[in-house]
Amino acid sequence: MMARPTIKDLADAAGVSVSTVNRVLADASSVRKPTQERVRHAAERIGFYGLGTIDYSIRESADTHHFGILLHQSGRAFYREMGNALTAAAAEFGDCSIALTIEFIDDLSPNNVAERLLAIAEKTDAVALVAAEHPLISDGIDTVIGSGTPVLGLITPLTARGNVGYIGLDNWKVGRTAAWAFDRMCRKPGKIGILVGNHRYRNQDLNESGFRSYFREHNSGVTLLEPRSTYESAAVAREMTEELFNEHPDMCGLFVSGGGITGALAALRDLRPGKDFVSVGYELIDVTRSALIDGVLTMAICHPMKSMARETINALVKSKRTGPEAGAQSVTLGFEIYTSENV
Repeated sequence: MMARPTIKDLADAAGVSVSTVNRVLADASSVRKPTQERVRHAAERIGFYGLGTIDYSIRESADTHHFGILLHQSGRAFYREMGNALTAAAAEFGDCSIALTIEFIDDLSPNNVAERLLAIAEKTDAVALVAAEHPLISDGIDTVIGSGTPVLGLITPLTARGNVGYIGLDNWKVGRTAAWAFDRMCRKPGKIGILVGNHRYRNQDLNESGFRSYFREHNSGVTLLEPRSTYESAAVAREMTEELFNEHPDMCGLFVSGGGITGALAALRDLRPGKDFVSVGYELIDVTRSALIDGVLTMAICHPMKSMARETINALVKSKRTGPEAGAQSVTLGFEIYTSENV
C-alpha cells in the first residue's frame, strides 16, 4: 500500500517550499495567486489528502475587495490617464479580485468633495482620493475612518485626526529638484515666476517650499517672484503667465508647480520668450510632450503613473486587510524627469 503523500511530497511536486505549502493551507491570501494554483494542481495530481483544505483556503482568499477612487475632473488628461492606470492595476492584481469604482469630480468645492467621499465610502472597503486640505474634507475623512473604512491621499497628503495614508511623491524634493534645474540651466541670474494651482493642495505648497529653500541655501542671485494662483484652471494659468510677462519682461524662467499647465504653455508659445528662457512643469501628457519637443517646456517632473497605480491598489488591499487602526499605508514614489532628449 502506497504511503499517503505528505506536505513535503506536495512541496516537491509543486516546486515550492514546505513553508509555502503550509501558508496555502493556513492562509492562501499570503501567497500569490499563481503559486496558490500551482500548489492546488499538484495536490490534485498526487492525491494529497488536504485538497479540500487547500480549496477552502483559496476560496477564502479570493474574496472581492471593493475600492473607491475620487479623482479630479475627467476633462484633464492626467486624471484620465490615472484612472486608466488604476483600472489596469486592479485587473492585474493577482492575490484577490478587485472591484474598482472611479469617480471624477468636476465640482471641487470642499463641501462637494466631502459629500462624494462619504457617499463612495458607504459602498466600498477603502477609499483613495485627490483633494485639497480643508476642514470640511478633514471632517469627512474622520467620519469615514471612524466607520471602519481606511482612507488614502493620492498625489497630495491629507490630514485628519485618524490615520490617513499617502501615495505620491516627496514634494519638497520635487521643488528642490526644479530649483536645481533653474540654477544649472539659467544662463544668468534673473527673475523666476511661480504658478501654483491652490495652496490648499499640500503637494503644491511643499513644491514651492522646497523650491525656495534651495535658493535660500545656494544664494544664486535669483529673484523669486510671489506665486500666482491658477485655481487649477488653464484659462487662469494663461492669464497669470501673460500678467507675469507684462509686469516682469526680464523674467528668465517660469516654474509651473501645479494647476493649469496647458494654459501656461499656450501663453509661452504665443509670447516666445527666447531660447535662453527656462520653464519647468509637471506630468508627461500629450500637451507637455509636445511642449518638450518644440522647446516651450524645458523640463517636466512627473509621477510614475504605472507604479503609482500599482502601489495604490497594493496599499488599498493592505489597508482593508489590516483595518484603519493598524496604521496608515504610505508609499513615497520616485519621480521621473523628462526633457526633449528622452520623451
